Amino acid sequence: MKQLSVVLLLAMSLFSTVAGVAQAAESSKTVRPKGGVLNYGEYGRPATLDPITSNEMISMRISELIFNGLVGINERQDVVPELALSWEVSPDNRIYTFKLRKDVTWHPRAGETPVRFTANDVIFTYNIMMNPKTITPLKVRFEFIEKVEKLDEFTVRFTLKRPVLNALAKFSFKIIPRHALKNPLYLTRDDPFVQHPIGTGPYMLKTITADREIVMVANEKYFKGRPNIDQFIAKPFADQNILTQALTFNAIDMIVLVNPRSIAELQGDKRFILQPYNALSYSFFGYNLRNPLLADKRVRQAFGYALNRQEMLSSFFNNQGTIISGPFAPGSWAYNLDVQPLPYSPQKAIALLNEAGFKKGADGIMQKDGRKLELTLLVPIEKESEAVKRVVLAFQNYLKNIGASVKVEFKEWQAWKEDVFADHRFDIVFASWVFDDSADISSLFHSAEIGPWKNNFGGYSNPEVDSLIVESKLTLDHEKRRTINRKLHAMLAEEAPYTFLWTLTNYSAYHKKIQHVAIHPYKFFSYADEWYIPVSEQKK
Repeated sequence: MKQLSVVLLLAMSLFSTVAGVAQAAESSKTVRPKGGVLNYGEYGRPATLDPITSNEMISMRISELIFNGLVGINERQDVVPELALSWEVSPDNRIYTFKLRKDVTWHPRAGETPVRFTANDVIFTYNIMMNPKTITPLKVRFEFIEKVEKLDEFTVRFTLKRPVLNALAKFSFKIIPRHALKNPLYLTRDDPFVQHPIGTGPYMLKTITADREIVMVANEKYFKGRPNIDQFIAKPFADQNILTQALTFNAIDMIVLVNPRSIAELQGDKRFILQPYNALSYSFFGYNLRNPLLADKRVRQAFGYALNRQEMLSSFFNNQGTIISGPFAPGSWAYNLDVQPLPYSPQKAIALLNEAGFKKGADGIMQKDGRKLELTLLVPIEKESEAVKRVVLAFQNYLKNIGASVKVEFKEWQAWKEDVFADHRFDIVFASWVFDDSADISSLFHSAEIGPWKNNFGGYSNPEVDSLIVESKLTLDHEKRRTINRKLHAMLAEEAPYTFLWTLTNYSAYHKKIQHVAIHPYKFFSYADEWYIPVSEQKK
C-alpha cells in the first residue's frame, strides 16, 4: 500500500487458511544473539501509526512490530496462536470461543505500571472498529460478526451471523488497549493514540524524531520472548534514488521496497541481499466519478486505450512487472485471465470520446456542450520520485494526444489525502493498492464505502457490482466465489472506475549482517522478532 506510485495501500488483514480447533504449542526459541540496531528505509511517511485508522502499508508494517492479533499466520501460512492461547469452533461454524493468554501486558508509558491484557481489550477493539464514527477500512470486512461476549477475564466468544469461509484467519486483526484511548467509544485521527500507540507486540514505540524517524525498542516482556534486535528505526525518504544511496552508503540497513531501476546496482554489491516477495499489489489511475466529465464510462475507457502501458512499464520500471486488466492482483486466485488488458489504441480512444459527444475544438482539446475536457491529476509531494514523475507526465502526454488536457498538481502529503479521501476534491489520482490473498475488494467498489476517509474515494456505485460483492462474501464454496469474482473482474474492467496499470515485482534489499530474515508477503515484519544481527556486526 507502495510502491513506486502514490501509496494508498489497502491494509487488508484477512488471510486464507484452514480453520479448525487448535491448541497452543509453544516452540522453544533457538538461542540467537541479542542486540544491534536495524535502520530501515521507507518511501514516504505514515499518516497514522495505529492499526484501526490506517489505510497504507507503511503504517501496517509498523503495526506488525507493535501489535498482535488473537491469531497470527506463520511462514507456512498456517493459523497459529498469538494473544489467543487456544480456540474452539462450534459444529455449525458460527461460534468461535478464544481462551486468552494470561501472561500478556500492554507496553507501559513513562511512569505507568504495565496493564494486563484481558478479554475487555478484545471486546473494546471490536466495538471501536465497528462504531459508525470510527473511519476505518476494517469495518466492512468484519460485518459478518453478529456479537462478541466476555465469558470471563480470559475467555471471549464471537458469534457470526453466518458461517464464513476461512473465518479463523480473520481474527488476526490487531487488538488495541482499552485504557489508552482518549475517546472510549470511537477512534478518530485526532486521538493522540494514533500517533503514539501502545500495543502488546515485540517492539514498543519510543520516540518520533524531528526528522519523523520512528524509533521502536525491544519489548523486554514480550510474551513470545524478547526479540533479538534491540531497535528498529523507520527512516522516511521522499526520493527513491536517495533511498538506494542511503543503503549503499550504510546510512540504513534495509529497504522495504527497492526501486526497480536500482535492482541491477544492488545485485552487483555483495554486501546486500535482494529478496523478492509477493505483495499482491497493483497500480492504477483512479477517477472521481462525481465529475460529470468522468461519469461516462466511455471517457474512462478512452483513457485506458490512450495509454501505452507496456511502453511505460518497460521505460520506467525496467519491465519489472506485469500489465493487468482488472481489480484483482495477478497471482490472486480471483484474477480473471480471460480478461485481457486494453490494447494501446489512440484511434479507439478518440472514437469513444466522439461517441460520448466530445468534439475537438480549435485548440485541440475535446469539448462537449461548451465544456472542455480539462482535468487535474493530484500527486502528493511526499511520494514524488523520478518514476512517479515519468508516469504522470507520460499519462499527461498520452491524453493530450487524444484531446484531453491534464494538469499535474503536486500537493503536500496530508493535504493530498484530505483532498482525495476526505473532501473528494480531485479528478484523477495515481495510486496503488496492496492486498492479502482474501481478494476482498468490497471497500474499494461497494457503494456503502462511499464517504469521507473511505476507500471508495472515487464514488463508484453499481447495484449489480454491490450484489456480486455481497454474494462473494456470503458463499462458503470457494469455486463459486472464484466464479463470482471472475465476473466482478470482467464487469469492473468494462466499467473502468480505474485505469488498471500493472503489478510490479517487489524486492527488499538488506545488509547481509541481518540474519534469519523471513518476510511476510504483504505485512513484511510479521517474523521480525526472530531476525538477529551477529555480535561482531552490531554497531556500538
